[in-house]
Amino acid sequence: MTPSIMFVSLIFVGISMLVSMVLKSKFKKYAQVPLSNGMSGKEVAEKMLRENGIYDVQVISTPGFLSDHYNPANKTVNLSPDVYEGRSISAAAVAAHECGHAVQHATAYGPLQMRSKLVPAVQFSSMIVNWVLLIGIVMAASGNSTLLLIGIILMAVTVFFSLITLPVEFDASKRALAWLQHTNVTNANEYPQAKDALKWAATTYVVAALAAVVTLMQYIMIYLGGRRD
Repeated sequence: MTPSIMFVSLIFVGISMLVSMVLKSKFKKYAQVPLSNGMSGKEVAEKMLRENGIYDVQVISTPGFLSDHYNPANKTVNLSPDVYEGRSISAAAVAAHECGHAVQHATAYGPLQMRSKLVPAVQFSSMIVNWVLLIGIVMAASGNSTLLLIGIILMAVTVFFSLITLPVEFDASKRALAWLQHTNVTNANEYPQAKDALKWAATTYVVAALAAVVTLMQYIMIYLGGRRD
């Protein structure tokens, strides 16, 4: 990794840590605000699934903090204990967001399908890309930039995955918030807080995608600079 890439990476690590701190703070804050209807995250999730005509998805508890996710492989909405058992605005917002992914899956939402198909390629690329880029830069210094180009292509796969994740996450939140408001699961005071919580969750994906794009561009510039030399 060159000094310039390391410097930019450190900047984005700092930004990512800051956003993560704000996100955790927001969720802890809204976790202290009880939902007026008293529903748990599990109940909110099951209600949203039913009202969207989805009966083959199971809502289960998974260990960890903010470990919530939807697994399309086994059709499960996995909620962390604080969300699964929680009866707060945070719990309702997160549960509805993850069910938003289940709705995407059920309706064959294009970006989600594309992201799912990319998973095997991204898993392979992530395992070797750093080594390929490192060796590629060393070889490029001696005039052979082929391996560096291969590393750039591998990295481009993971960058595209980060970019396609953005519409998937934004759309899931959009579906969740529309449903929360339409069904009055959150009232007029609770809805803006749920929206704020999901906004900060989405920001983490934006920062990650931006960092990936900038880093890829730097490697491309190194490659082009080597070609000119």
